[in-house]
Amino acid sequence: MYDFLIIGTGTSGLSAAMYASRLNLKTLVLGTMPGGLITTTHVVENWPGTPSISGPDLGMALLDHAKKSGAEIKYETVTKVSKSENGGYVAETASGKYEGKSVLFATGTHHKTLTAPGIKEFENKGVSYCALCDGAFYKGKNVCIVGGGDSAAKEAIFLAQVAAKVYIIVRKDILRAEPRNQELIDSSKNIEIKFNSEIAEVLPDESGKKVGKVKFASGEELPMDGIFLAIGHAAQTDLAKDLGVELNEKSEIKIDRHSQTNLPGVFAAGDCADTEFKQAITGSGEAVTAAYYAFKFVKNSAQI
Repeated sequence: MYDFLIIGTGTSGLSAAMYASRLNLKTLVLGTMPGGLITTTHVVENWPGTPSISGPDLGMALLDHAKKSGAEIKYETVTKVSKSENGGYVAETASGKYEGKSVLFATGTHHKTLTAPGIKEFENKGVSYCALCDGAFYKGKNVCIVGGGDSAAKEAIFLAQVAAKVYIIVRKDILRAEPRNQELIDSSKNIEIKFNSEIAEVLPDESGKKVGKVKFASGEELPMDGIFLAIGHAAQTDLAKDLGVELNEKSEIKIDRHSQTNLPGVFAAGDCADTEFKQAITGSGEAVTAAYYAFKFVKNSAQI
């Protein structure tokens, strides 16, 4: 019997594991990607107190901290989470069942992407999913944002501060930006919107190692140093939903200021939760909050 089951080995899960272990909760972390999605980011420059660190190094530092604090980590895929006969919860994997008095869903999201040739091949070599994370690497260069919503608009506005030229690639004939963001785009001298456009292929530069240009379905080609995809993300919340955890219209887990869900002893943190601003550091904060209130939950349950 564990005090705290954590599903997810990313930034949020590992932060919770470290803190829960410091609170002397017997903690088990289950997941398949050590360090989580942050390890796919080339460089992280917005982690407080660390001006610059590679994504893999940050992920491994969090993993090491969680282990040294006493958390147990198993690299197994959780296939089901259910209520136990003892009033706690059971996480099932192909290797066995693990019971805990409380549980944290830190299952994150997966990026929606394109199927065009070259997209997958050049991830982290010119293809990115986060302008805030990677935009600084394209100072004075040509980049494009793929997406037709306000997220794409905001990414473009941010990138326009550093890049020489920013193209917004919109599949339809309208950009669904908030009025203020539309005004900023219209007044920008280095943002251009390409409506009714779709990327058909990403072509390499002369070295063959990174993005060099994009080819559109129309046949047009444009030199390009970076491609940012802002076509949305999908929360990985099927396990929570099957347990009975309440989700919002985006299939994100609803949480309160304690990172608590609608079920007692069930918490969520990070990109799978319904908070609007999603960053590694905000997910870490939510996870630490979850660990503290899991500690209180377990302690109070023991006194009943």
